[in-house]
This record gives sequence, structure tokens and C-alpha cells, in this order.
Amino acid sequence: MRKRPLLSKRALFYPLSLAGLLFLGCSDAKQAPLSDAPKGYFTADRSEKALTHPIAMDDNATDVWMLGKSFFYIPWVEAPSATTARDGLGPLFSANTCSTCHPHNGAGAVVNAQGAVERALVFRLSQPSKTPGEAQRSIGFVPDPVYGGQLSVHGNAKVAAEGVAQVRYEMIEGRYGDATHYELQRPVYSVDALGYGALDPQTNIAAHRAIALVGSGLIERIAEADILAYADPDDRNKDGISGRPNHVWVDGARLLGRFTWKAASPSLLHQSANAAHNDMGLSNPLFPFENCTPAQLTCNEAPKGRHEFDLPQERLEAIAFYLSHLKAPLPKVFAKAEEARALMDDLACTRCHVRVFTTQDGVAIEPYSDFLLHDMGEGLADGHRVFEASEREFRTPPLWGVGLHVTGLLHDGRARSIEEAIVWHGGEASSSRDAFKALEGSKRRLLLDYLESL
Repeated sequence: MRKRPLLSKRALFYPLSLAGLLFLGCSDAKQAPLSDAPKGYFTADRSEKALTHPIAMDDNATDVWMLGKSFFYIPWVEAPSATTARDGLGPLFSANTCSTCHPHNGAGAVVNAQGAVERALVFRLSQPSKTPGEAQRSIGFVPDPVYGGQLSVHGNAKVAAEGVAQVRYEMIEGRYGDATHYELQRPVYSVDALGYGALDPQTNIAAHRAIALVGSGLIERIAEADILAYADPDDRNKDGISGRPNHVWVDGARLLGRFTWKAASPSLLHQSANAAHNDMGLSNPLFPFENCTPAQLTCNEAPKGRHEFDLPQERLEAIAFYLSHLKAPLPKVFAKAEEARALMDDLACTRCHVRVFTTQDGVAIEPYSDFLLHDMGEGLADGHRVFEASEREFRTPPLWGVGLHVTGLLHDGRARSIEEAIVWHGGEASSSRDAFKALEGSKRRLLLDYLESL
């Protein structure tokens, strides 16, 4: 039975190889209306399966896509097992399939009807960097010395789970300019039944929910230069918006992050490997260690799978291929779309939620994001620094497909509606939030109905 080096819980963002990570380049293609784009990239389906449709492919590509889909949906089991294709789950893990957190490739629920935390909401565990530049050039952040970088709520047969994630909500009431009442909920997080002693006093808990996998392959094909064109870290135009990129260190190279809540992943391959390792405890070529810290002895001594990696390169690439070849949802027909878009411009929403990009192969898309980091204020700050992203900074979440999942919004799912998500905006978005709150009710409704049509 093979042995692997230990320590992977410390290496949540283990330095990776550049090979196969990114498809980079630049494009001077003119932006075209979405209706002019090839129909094969989009779907008019608005059902719960809207995000599951493949783009057109030849037979060989379809075989790879189906392989990736199978490893995304079919459960993994702990080793040793009669199956050798999907053994290696854990020893510490939170889910046994990708689809647990991404049902139908969407965003999973944050809490259930009884108020218990669902597995689609993960607790990131981090500490202040003790040495300038240490986190930025190695693992992205400093994890808890015993529990590592993410809480695992399950363990294999003789391995204790790390703890039970808990959340309670404090209610905040307010009124719009027209005296209409609104209510927000502020989450307070904790961990019960800790399996390996108390958390370090310096450890911060940041809750991040699984993101809906909308148009991920199209996002990956946006030229880096086109994203960086919207960056204004020093606010030279004095508009109060200071979008800046996050960069991920990979084999000594500084790469543009474009996925996750903090833009801390440069590619679908990297993000798939990261999630497989931290959510399911699957070792892979990019995260080659067991998901245990040195202090977790039973985890380190647990049986291992029979392969070099639980998730070998071919299967990891197939998962990334599956995600990169899914159609993006078309917005519903909305009679007052032009009026609503003009209102978004007036409120300065589109300074961050950029409507149109064109991919490097000439496909016009409408993600409504600049894929940059923005300071969202103290009210949303999660205490989690990763690579160059601060505690208050988050990547602008794309709005396409938001109408398919209008609850559990923002990075921790606290917003029960698009309306609540807007009112939570702070920092660079404070003026836009205040302008929204000052609108008359019919204008607020127009904007919300439009966003739900996306």
C-alpha cells in the first residue's frame, strides 16, 4: 500500500506546474450583440437543468465530456474498495461528489429547513501572514496549524470529522427612501464538536458558498488583456471604483485569477483540482498530498488508494473539460430591458458588472462582471486574505444566470434575494447602493425584475 508525503492540509494552494493550466492570449475582436454569437454556446432552457447542456462537439470530444461528467456526478468511496476508479475519498472530506455542492451545476443551498449548514457552504480557516510575502508566494494564505485551510465535516471509518459548521443570523432592519421596510440577516459562524482540539485563537472563519458554474468555459476564454483593461487600482479616474486583479503564484509565475469568490484560481483545471482535494480529500497532480495536517495522526495513518493519485491527470482534465464545454443560459425576453440597462448605468452598477466581453475566439458574451477584486465594505468583510485579495475584497460575481438561483446570494449566501444582495453592498459600491435605496418603488422593481430575467 503506497505512502504519500503528508502536509496537504497546509497546502490548500500548493504551488502548481504551469503545464496545461491556462489558455492565454489577447483579442482585438469587436464586441457583438449576444444574438449574433453562435447558438451552440447558449441555451434558452430556464429549468433546473439549464446549466447541464453541452455545447456541440465531435464524437471524440463527447467521450471526454462524458468521462468528466461521470467523475463530477458519481460518488467517490473511501479506500480500499472493490472499485479502483473512484476510491480514495478522504480521509477527511465534506462531500463525496462535485454535484453535492453544485446540483445540476448550480449553486447548492446554504442552510436546510432546520437551519443546519449544508455542505455547499464551506468554512475557510486562515490566519494573518506572519512574514510579508509568505502567503502570496506559497499557498495563498496561512491555514490553521491543526485543522488546515478548510473545515472537513466528515471523516472515513476511524478518522474523526473536524467539526460541525454552525450559523445563526442576526436581523437588521431598514427603510428605503420611500419608507418601504426591508430586513437583512447578518450571519455569525462557529464550529461545534471540534475533533482535534480548539481552533487557534488567531484562526479566522470565512464562509464561502459553492458558486453556480455558469459559462465557466467562456470566462476562461476571455483574454487576460481584456480583463485587465478594466483595472483601476489607484482610482485614477476618481469615480470611486478601484477594481484590481488578484494574481495566483504558480511555479514562480504570477497568473491572473478569474475563478472563486476572491479570484484565487487561474483556470478550471486548477479550481477543479482544488475543490477535489479540499472538499473530497482527493489527491491529484496539482494537490498531491493527503488532506491531513501533521497533528491529525489517524488521518495520516488511514488506508490510501491504490493509485499514485486518487484523481489522476486524465480524469482531472476530463472534469475541467466537462465544465468548460457547458452552455450558458440566455436571458429571458424582458420588455423593458433597455430601460433597465440604462438604470443600471445610472446607478453605476455596470462599472463593476461589465455587461459584454468577447472571447478570444470571437464569441460575444454577457457575464455582467469585470472579474476583478473590489472593496465591498466592512459589512461583507470575511477576514480572509488570499494571495493579493484583502479581507474586504471580492471578485465581481457574474450576474448571468442569477435568475436561476435567486436565494443564497453573496459569498456566504446570507442574501435571500437579489434585493438583499444589493442592499448589502458597501465599500466601493456604497454610492450605487444608496442610489438604489433612494429610487421610487417602481424603479427598484424594474431593476430587480430585469436581474431575475438574466
